[in-house]
This record gives sequence, C-alpha cells and structure tokens, in this order.
Amino acid sequence: MGRKDSVWSLGEGQLPEDLDKPIDTPPLSTLLIEKPQGGSITVGEDITFVAKVEAKDLLRKPTIKWFKGKWMDLASKTGKHLQLKETFDRFTKIHTFEMHIIKAKDNYAGNYRCEVTYKDKFDSCAFDLEVKEVEQMSQNVDIRSAFKRSSEGQEDAGELDFSGLLKHREPKQEEAPDVDVWEILKSARPDEYEKIAFNYGITDLRGLLKRLKKTKKEEKKSEAFAKKLDPAYQVDKGGKIRFVVDLADPTVELKWYKNGQEIRPTPKYVKYIFEHKGTQRIMIVNNCVLNDDAAYSVSAGDEKCTTELFVKELPVKIVKDIEAVKTTVNERIELECEVSEEGAQVKWMKNGVEVPTGVRSRYRVKSEGTKHWLIIDDASKDDTGTYSLMATGGTTEARVQVDLKPLKILQDLQNVTVMLGQPLKLHCEINPGNVPGRWYRNGQLIQPNDRINILHRAKNHRLEIESSSIHDSGDYTFVPEGYTQSLCAKIHVIDPPKVHLDSLNVPDNTVVIVAGTKLRLEIPISGEPAPRVVWMKGERVILDSGNRVRAETFADQTCFTIEVTEREDTGNYKIVLQNEAGEDTGSVRVKVVDIPDPPEAPLVPAVGGDWCSMTWDPPLYDGGSPILGYFIERKKKQSSRWMRLNFDLNKEATFEPKKMIEGVPYEVRVFAVNAIGVSKPSEPSKAFVPLAVTSEPTMLVVDDVTDTTVTMKWRPPETIGAAGLDGYLVEYCVEGTDDWIVANKGLTEKTKYTITGLPPESKILVRVRAINAAGASTPRTLQHSILVKEVIEPPKIRIPRHLKQTCIRRVGEAVNLVVPFMGKPRPKVSWLKEGTAIDPTHVSIRNTECDSIIFIRKADRNHSGKYEMTVKVENHEDTAIIDIQIVDLPGPPQYVKIEEVWGENVALDWTPPKDNGNAPITGYTIQKADKKTMEWYTCVEHYHRTCITISELVVGNEYYFRIYSENMCGLSECATQTKDSALIVKEGMNLKNPEYTDHDFKEPPKFTQPLINTFAIAGYNATLNCSVRANPRPKVIWMKNKIAIIDDPRYRMFSNQGVCSLEIRKPNPYDGGTYSCKAINDLGEAQVECKLEVKVPLQE
Repeated sequence: MGRKDSVWSLGEGQLPEDLDKPIDTPPLSTLLIEKPQGGSITVGEDITFVAKVEAKDLLRKPTIKWFKGKWMDLASKTGKHLQLKETFDRFTKIHTFEMHIIKAKDNYAGNYRCEVTYKDKFDSCAFDLEVKEVEQMSQNVDIRSAFKRSSEGQEDAGELDFSGLLKHREPKQEEAPDVDVWEILKSARPDEYEKIAFNYGITDLRGLLKRLKKTKKEEKKSEAFAKKLDPAYQVDKGGKIRFVVDLADPTVELKWYKNGQEIRPTPKYVKYIFEHKGTQRIMIVNNCVLNDDAAYSVSAGDEKCTTELFVKELPVKIVKDIEAVKTTVNERIELECEVSEEGAQVKWMKNGVEVPTGVRSRYRVKSEGTKHWLIIDDASKDDTGTYSLMATGGTTEARVQVDLKPLKILQDLQNVTVMLGQPLKLHCEINPGNVPGRWYRNGQLIQPNDRINILHRAKNHRLEIESSSIHDSGDYTFVPEGYTQSLCAKIHVIDPPKVHLDSLNVPDNTVVIVAGTKLRLEIPISGEPAPRVVWMKGERVILDSGNRVRAETFADQTCFTIEVTEREDTGNYKIVLQNEAGEDTGSVRVKVVDIPDPPEAPLVPAVGGDWCSMTWDPPLYDGGSPILGYFIERKKKQSSRWMRLNFDLNKEATFEPKKMIEGVPYEVRVFAVNAIGVSKPSEPSKAFVPLAVTSEPTMLVVDDVTDTTVTMKWRPPETIGAAGLDGYLVEYCVEGTDDWIVANKGLTEKTKYTITGLPPESKILVRVRAINAAGASTPRTLQHSILVKEVIEPPKIRIPRHLKQTCIRRVGEAVNLVVPFMGKPRPKVSWLKEGTAIDPTHVSIRNTECDSIIFIRKADRNHSGKYEMTVKVENHEDTAIIDIQIVDLPGPPQYVKIEEVWGENVALDWTPPKDNGNAPITGYTIQKADKKTMEWYTCVEHYHRTCITISELVVGNEYYFRIYSENMCGLSECATQTKDSALIVKEGMNLKNPEYTDHDFKEPPKFTQPLINTFAIAGYNATLNCSVRANPRPKVIWMKNKIAIIDDPRYRMFSNQGVCSLEIRKPNPYDGGTYSCKAINDLGEAQVECKLEVKVPLQE
C-alpha cells in the first residue's frame, strides 16, 4: 500500500517532544500579513479560514491557491461544502482571501496549505483542521454505499474526499454479492486495503481508513509476535531509527524487508545493525537518507507485521556568507559560499533575479563539497549589483562593485558662438589616448555624414561642421567609452531677426473681423537667438499679460490675440523684432465690423382670441451694413423659452402672430438682421392675454334637501379654455319670479354647494355659472323646481361580508370593526352585548354620520359574545348582530393513563382538556420518552381521537408518555404525562425484576493519565492533557508554579468525560515552568504536574 497521511504514529526512533518541532523554511518573502489559523469543529459545523495580503507595493492582484495535504488543489472542489471568496479594500489596500467549509464531514480533517505568489515572490502557510465525530458509525451500515464516490453535479459534488481524484467509472448494473467487507478489512493486512477497496468499488479510501481505525474490532492474538511494529515512524535526514518487535517465541526465524526486498546484514556496510535483547529483535537504520523513506516489514514464520518510515529532510543552512567585492573592469570576480550539507541544491541571484548559468552565459557556477562558487572571468560595469545565494535554510548576499579606470582630461571642450552658415570646430584631448568616444548634441548621438566630420587621432578628438545651421545650436557632450565622466560645451549659432507678413495672405496686410468674435494672428518670425517681439498700437505697447488683448511670442512665431473684438479695436498695429544680430519691423491693419443694434420694444395695438398685431421702429445703428429684414419671436410670460415665428426675413416693420392659446399671457420681441448677422433681441413687449369664456357646467342635480337648505352638485364644463376656471357662481329664484339671487358671496371652487336660509315648503329654481378671467359662462339651470322640505330615509345597516361570519381573534390582539349604515336624518346608534349594555371601559364605540366603529385594544376571552347594533330614525330602525369569538391556547388533557401493554404495543386513553381555549379541539400530539434518557420524541401529531395504540417500541425499554392538546391557536403550553411507565418485555416470557443492592461508586480522585513534560514553540498554541477518575465529579484546579490560574485570557481550560486540558495561547519563554493539575472532591484530592519549556525558533 502507498503512503497515506491519514493514520500514523511515532515509533521509538523519535522523541515525543520532537513531534511539534516546526520545519525551518527559508524566509522567501512576507506577502501574508495575516495567516490562516488551525481550528477544531464537530461534524456538520461551519468554519472559515482567512488570509490577508498587503497590496501597497503590488501592481496587480496576487495569485492564491488552497491545498489539502500535499497535492489536492481545492479550486476544483468548490461547491456545496466549499466556497472560496476574494475581496479588496481600496482604502487599506489589503486583499482578503477566505475559504469557507460548510457542514464539515469527518473526512475533511487534515493538514491544509495556503500559497500566495506574485511575480518572483512566494509565501505559504500550513494549518490543521480537526473534525470531531458526534457519534460512532453503526456497524450495520453498507460500507460500499457509504464510501462510493459522489457523481458530478449531484448534491455532494465539491466535497474534499479522496474520490474527487479517481477516474470516473460508470456504475455496474448487476448487484454485488452480499459480502461483509468490514470483516474482510479487519482480517486483512494494511498493504491489502487498497486492493480490497478497488475490488468492492470503494473509492473514498481515506475516509474508509479513518472509519476503520475508529471501528472497534477484536485483535487476534499473534502467535509469533508479543509486540508488533508501530504503524509508522519518522526520522530526520541523517539521523537513525530503531525498529523493535517483541517475539512470543525467541527461536523463530526473523527476516526484515524494505519495500518487499529482504534486508541482509553485511560485515563492512554499517547501514543496518541488528540486535537481540531477550525476546526483542531490533533493526537500526543509520544515516537515514530520502531513499530510506519506504515501507518496512518483518516476518516471523508465517506471520508478518508492517510499518512505514517517513524521512524528513532538514533545511540547508548557510555556514559561510558571501564577501563583498570591489574591483575594476576586465578583472576576474569569484564569489564563494559554504553551506551545511554536501551536494545541496542552491540558487544564485543577482538583484533578486536568478543568474543564468547556460553555456553562453558570462557566469560560471562551481561546487566542491559544501563550498559553492560564482565566477565572472571578464568583469564589466554591468556586473555591479547585489549577489545572493539562496538555500532552503537561509540566504546570504553581498555587494559587487565594478568601477572604471581613472580618466585624465588634458584639454576640455570650449564654448563657441558662430554666425549662421560659418564653419564650426570642437576639440578636446584626454588620457589614455586609445579610448574611443561618442559625441552627443542635446542628448542625441551624432553620426558622421557629408556635413559633419568626426576625427580621432591618439589623444585628440575633433568634431567639424562645414556650414553651421540653427539646428546645430545646443549642448555638445563627448563621452569616453566605458566611463561615466564626460566633456561638455555650448554652441550658440546666431541669426538676424525677420518678420514674415506674407503668411497672412490678405491684401495690404488688412484683416477684417466681425465684432464679438476672436481674432488670432499667428505671424512666423525667425532669428537666433530668439528675438524680442513688441506689438504696439500707436504709442501703446500691448503686453502678453492682457486679459482681452494680448501678444504672445513663441520659438518660431508671434501671436496677436483679441478674445472678443470690439469696434474700438480697429486700427494699425506695429511689430518690432530685436536680437543681438539685428532688428526688423512690420505693420498690420485690423478692421472690425459689427451686427446692428436691437430695435425698440414692439407695440401690440390689437389682440384677438388666438392672434394679435404688432409694430416696431428700425434700429438706430445698422452695424455698418443695410438692414436686410427682421426675425420675430414670442413666448409665454411664465416661460423662458422663446419660439421663432418666421424663418424667412420679414421686410416690413409690422407682423401678425397667430395660433396662440387663449387665456395665456404672451410677450413678443424683434431681431434686426444685416450682412454681418443678427442683432440682439429687442426689449419684450407688454404682456397680452387672448381670452375666451368656458362652456356651461354639466349634470346639475339635487344632492340633498332639508327644511331650510338645498344642496346642489354638478360637473365641470366640458370646455374650460386656456384661461382656466376661477370658480362657480350659484343663483336661485322663487318659482314664479325672475329675481335671481346670488347664493354664494364669493366664488366656490367645489362642484357642490348648499343654499341656506330658504323659507320652508317653498319652491325655487337654481342655476350655476362658470367664472374665469374672460367672464361668466352661459348658466346651467335646473329643469324643474325644488320643494324645500326634508325627506325621511329609513335606516339601513350595511354589514361587510367578513362580519357576516363569526369574527375570530386571539387573546391579546386588537379588535377594530367598522359597520357602515345609511339613513336620514342622522340615525341614532346603540350597542348591546348579550342583551345588556356595553361597558365603555372595556369596549370603545365611536359613531359618525355614516358608520359605527367598535374597538377593543387588547382582547380577552370575556369579550366573546354576540353584539347587537341598532340604528334608529324616528319610528324606523334596523338591527344587526356581530358574533365575536376570542380564542386562546387550550389546556392539557385532564387525565392520561396506560390501558394495556402487549408485545411492542401500548394502548393509551385520555380525557379531553377542561379548557378548550374557547375553540374546538382540532387534535392531539403524543410523545414518548425512554426512562433511561427521558428525551421526548413525537409519535403522532394532529390526532383526533382520545385513545391510541403506540407500536414498534423497543423490547427491554421502559417508556413514559405525554399528550398535548391542540386547537386553532396551537398546542397547549404544557402536556399531561402518564403516572405509570410501560415496560416492553419479550413475548412469552415473564420478566421478574431481580433485586439488587446499590453499589457504592463513590471514590476519591485518581489520575489515570498523568501530565507529560512538553516542549512548545513560541507563538504556537500548546496543550497539556491528563485524565482523572472520581465520584462525585471533582473540582479541577490548574496551577503554574503552585499558583492557581484564575480568569487569565491566555489560558483556556476544558474538562470532558474526565479528560482535563489546558490550552496556552501563543506562549512565550516566560510561560515556561512547572504546571500542575489538582482534582478535589468530598472523598479526597489528587495532583499531577509536568514541566513546560518554550523554545524560540532560530532567526536565519
């Protein structure tokens, strides 16, 4: 069988305190600022592991991978039970990576690893997950179905089991024979587990081994071995390990095997040493290497026991660091370093990048024993940098500085000023003379051509230009090859200034510009050095800092700008150019033309329903160009949006706008147009409003009549018009007369009005007018006269549909019922409950003209009953009855008894509850409890009868029963329990309970497992464990150096089933000392102690 990391233990070749020693790893980087911590959960719980990476120095998001064990990448396992999440905080610049395990299973336990990479940086962190079992697996579970691999896409897809890495096989159609695989596994050797699992279709081999370990099986007593090998051993590379077996028969022949090959002792080779001590047979493996990591077995006769050896490779440490080197070019560089192990794999780096060591590389790498060299035969300036050697146990680095040989300047370059077109010569002299060099102008390399000649003779270096140009001006530099030192000089080529007015392309240098636009004249100029430019208008100098008018000068042109031209800007502008080589002048004329002035405000002499007429006067100033016509605009007074009325120019000074909306105030204005453009708008005219009255109101009817009032209502006019509707005017007159009287002093905006103060039993006519800004509309008159006399309307109660049935509320709820009614005049309302008056302190009643409201703030069962509502108008009345039922939870059944017990059945009988909660009993809930545990389980719910037979009870158990009653509000708050219990006995046997005398289980505390001396690593949690037995339960006290540990947050104490644990969170060297555990009860006390030593890991 291959190596598994699910179950293994320490052998005699390793001390217990070395188990928790951390493996020294090289400090590759520190990407992780917060690492995931190990945890412990029970099956079915959730857990989250968090890793954080600071991104301040990172250009992109780092890459993270989560692993289980050594090789299982969890990115392919995400699903129902595993989720990976990534977030980034833009304020703190921190990447947060989370791994969520949901509803953990027992096979999720193990070692996990988080790896973060970014370019050439790498960081990792390992952590453990412990998953505790809730209860042992039943032995009758079908092992083949329990450890089948879950198929893709099903509910269990994404689990972290071994099955996810196996090849998918189609399930076989034929049924497998009924074979007890557990018995086969118990009797098989560990190296046969994988073969048995393959034959019987079991894919989750890791989960199988964990379950098999927890299964209680009977160990067959070995005839040959009194003590077999441990399941696994671990040893450091270079160390030694002892395999020990104890024989039952010392005379039996013993053979040792490694991966199935027999190990034979040799006299010269001391790799394996065999010893005999009584019945013990010992094999010692010296100087362990990685090749010794294998499966070992020992056979005694026909019996064999096996184990596995794990060899842990120690990190390679730096013994001798690299020394810094300072040299000059063309010299040999040799960097030497010594490590702790021969043949170790190391990596040479330069400035954090691995050094190439191929065939064509300038670098050579040599190693001899524990020494390693990096050799550079011909050093150059580029070889300067920081060199480092990286091993698994540390890193060493040193600085290599390669300098040039000193340079001596015999004659430096001289600054030169030359006229344009004249020859130019530069000369310098340096030592050593055989050093070539390069010439640069303004940082650009100069290449020789027909015009430029570069000469080098011995120590002399010359640069010659036949005819200089403006582009030859600048900073010249001569750089000797291989040196950082350089020779510099400035060349200044001068040229007389000149202004180029012909680039304007305008006659007589006259520029015509429209007022209000931007004028920008760009006139090229020449001259070296750049000439000083002055713009003048008359005697006034135009500055470059002006806001509206300014003159700016650039390298090859001068720019004259007027941001917004005005009429006053017309005139001659003079340009003057000066530099050290001479002077030049020029002149430009600017002519500004403008748009006309706006006309005067127009007049509106006449207004119609949807039109008006308007006139205006021409503008006083036409902008220097004849007026071509006018544009007219209008707008609503309340609006800010003007609308153009004509798109063709109107030649006359009159216009008639049409298609206006009645009742809307309008304004009009005029624009004058010439060849330059459109003038500004004139001032708006005075507002005018086209008006029209509305149509007559509609549907005028009588709404109500009393002895002195008449109420009328109507609908708005069909056509209101744009002027709107200000209100209505109501008028009436006595029948037989034409004297119309205004009923409302002011306009009413409502479509309903009550005329008051009318003589009783008189007849009147009524009409209504609509009023707006244009006046009153045509009146709407009622066709017939109205008799002023009130009409009695019998009362009528309109019971809502939901109140025609019983109104059911729960105790404590609010009752708010609204019952509408009709009748004239206003009816009188009265309420009775069961024929008696209602107490207003318990029930609130509020009446309006059209309904009555009954309100109970917090109902109780006394409010149940029939409520009678009576509505009365003179001799007419109407009644209605509303049934209100207040319900509550029922009481429990009155009495529950066991009628009969036979076989696995129990017959129960009970009486209904005395209090049904003012609602019918809808059913019962029956529960049972075993006398041993008294944990209640529901047998039947919503059962309607008062007797039942409970079946399928467990033989040998004794049961109690209890029953809840149920109505529409739910189950009763308590249940009625049987006084007697029902004992389920086997059929055909009479159980006679033997009499036993009570055994006294009391005993003083006694530690069955003492504390063990422990080594801990600083910064990693440490745990001390022991077990104690006592009755009654003892009080456990932990002490450090004989001082009790009380309320210290750095310590956590656990006690479960007699196992006592003390967890020390991230200890430091000061937490070391003598720890003791004391157990005390009424019969005595006991104490154990151990020593804890906290070690600090070495910093490389």
